[in-house]
Amino acid sequence: MNKPFFGWLQIARLGLIQACLGAVVVVTTSTLNRIMVVELALPALLPGFLVAWHYAVQMVRPRMGFGADKGRRCTPWMMGGMLVLGVGGVLAAVATVWMGTQPLYGALLAVLSFALIGFGVSACGTSLLALMAKQVPEERRAPAATAVWMMMILGFAVTAGLVGKLIDPYSPQVLLQVSAGLSVLTSLITAICLWGLENPTLVDGQSPSPPVAADLQKQDFRAALQEVLSEPAARTFTVFVFMSMLAYSAQDLILEPFAGAVHGFSPGQTTQLSGFHHMGVLVGMLAVAGAGSRWAAGRLGSVQAWMVGGCLASSLATVGLFGSALSQTWPLRANVVLLGVANGAFSIAAIATMMRLASQGGPGREGTRMGLWGAAQAAAFGLGGLLGTAASDLAQVLLGEQRTAYAAVFGMQALMFAAAATLANGVAKRKPLSLGPILMLKGGSRT
Repeated sequence: MNKPFFGWLQIARLGLIQACLGAVVVVTTSTLNRIMVVELALPALLPGFLVAWHYAVQMVRPRMGFGADKGRRCTPWMMGGMLVLGVGGVLAAVATVWMGTQPLYGALLAVLSFALIGFGVSACGTSLLALMAKQVPEERRAPAATAVWMMMILGFAVTAGLVGKLIDPYSPQVLLQVSAGLSVLTSLITAICLWGLENPTLVDGQSPSPPVAADLQKQDFRAALQEVLSEPAARTFTVFVFMSMLAYSAQDLILEPFAGAVHGFSPGQTTQLSGFHHMGVLVGMLAVAGAGSRWAAGRLGSVQAWMVGGCLASSLATVGLFGSALSQTWPLRANVVLLGVANGAFSIAAIATMMRLASQGGPGREGTRMGLWGAAQAAAFGLGGLLGTAASDLAQVLLGEQRTAYAAVFGMQALMFAAAATLANGVAKRKPLSLGPILMLKGGSRT
């Protein structure tokens, strides 16, 4: 089955939308976080809870994806999601300012605001991935995933830098103006990028036959979700996404404290260490994009091989962090770069695999599948930071010594990455299965 032509211009437009999404999110999860803790002297637990809450709300992703499937269009969900996200971002800024005079009422508004942020991210992000799964040709999936995610990271970096300059020196009025301007700008860019992007008459590259389309329209959400969960590949990949992202995010909040507490790094040095990790992630992403391109033609290994290998390499790199917790002479910086390369490789390979699997079971359920995996990722990120920091504190209480406590946490993460590699290997070897009369099986799949 030939997919409709979805070239690099269309992929770049999706990447720009992803950058807009990241731009709004980074202000709410980092800039407002800092203002609450530093300028307003509020407990750090408050922004931590709000970030966890916005991840918890993203459990609605499968329902959002089903809505896009049922309407057979992703564009309205992407535009609507960006608008809701923008409103949530502005209200989050208002709530932060309000906390300065009325902490309780401001906090209540912040809970509502971060719920809207979670809903907006779910609707826009899930539908964007579903559209990529439907219309990006297989040979472009790894490079396309890399391009889109790099543009999101660019959105993080550019927005954080610009907003930081615009609100310095800080004042509530400036914060509200910048937040409102950012939401309006990102909504306008999204609308322009979506104009004429999607062909609403196509599902997975072709118009579905009337009986299939009618059956898909009759299904309710529960039946559609049960149908997706009955697919062995979808179930296995859901567990893989949760396990790998849990291991990935658990290390995120403890790497810098670990370097400072155990290796004596200054705040500036720990920030540089995070920069080394992000640099490694970028290298890993580019490597998978090159391996999955038409130019490489499989000579550098399949995308699935990079997914398995990236998880195994992440496990080995985390074992290295285990060693660095016990030895002062361990090359920590080099180890962190290796961890970043492995993390970037498996994450982009997983996204490319996600797009392949989303359409493998048959047309019309891409959004529901993407939503299921997005919910698994959100749950993992919500729990990961809590698990990493809580496990570190608990291990320190039980073991009475920081080095051994951090080593125990890194050992746990290494096991999770190894388990994720085993699951990834199962996904890579699995062939598409027939799932009943409702679904139309595609005529083959590369693994």
